[in-house]
Amino acid sequence: MRGYGGYIYIMSNRKRTVLYTGVSSSLYSRVSQHKWGVGSAFTSRYKCYDLLYFETFGSINEAIYREKQLKHWKREWKWNLIAEKNPGLVDLYEEIRGYD
Repeated sequence: MRGYGGYIYIMSNRKRTVLYTGVSSSLYSRVSQHKWGVGSAFTSRYKCYDLLYFETFGSINEAIYREKQLKHWKREWKWNLIAEKNPGLVDLYEEIRGYD
């Protein structure tokens, strides 16, 4: 999975009550920042430390476009998208090791 131009990802808190959608060219590094509580006031404030969903793209521009789409989605649609790939709502952090 290495060498992609961009990623979108969705983070959540432990109780799964908050969703955060982001975009990055370095998925593992960016999610690590969220887990350490740096780089995003929102994820730090709401303790969104678990990666529930991500997609890979050939260019960062494609990823940015997709992020903008998802940010306009209803919450229910996002949960349905997450559940398709991650029905157990487990943290996917270990799965993305090396995705930079």
